[in-house]
Order: sequence, then C-alpha cells, then structure tokens
Amino acid sequence: MDQISDRKNKEENWVRDLSLSEAMKKLSPRENHIISLRFFEGRTQMEVAEEIHISQAQVSRLEKNALKTMRNYLS
Repeated sequence: MDQISDRKNKEENWVRDLSLSEAMKKLSPRENHIISLRFFEGRTQMEVAEEIHISQAQVSRLEKNALKTMRNYLS
C-alpha cells in the first residue's frame, strides 16, 4: 500500500511542478527572476530589491502581479 501511495504522490508532484513551470513561462523575465528569488531561493523582498536595484515597494508590486498572472493561468 505504501508503494501505491508513494507513486501517486510522485505523479501529483510531477504534475504540480509541470504546471508551475508552465505558469512561470507566462511571466516577464524580470517577474520570473523575482519569483525565483523569493520562492525558490527564499530571499526577502528587501534582498531582492537590493540585488536587482529597485525599491522594495516595486518588488512587492511586481511579485503581486506575477502571482496574479500565474494564478490566472492555473485556474
């Protein structure tokens, strides 16, 4: 039974990862970079802002728009 459940989890993870990858393709390069830094590298908005030389407020706005784009694609 554990093997069946494990296979199901792997399939669900694969589908989720594929969907997420496709959703990220809908973003601009800048938005993609911000989402990658924030959610895959665990950076704060301040750290992202310093790295790409924009304000934290701009990072927040771009992140919000990127997540909305991804959510719309996935729904």
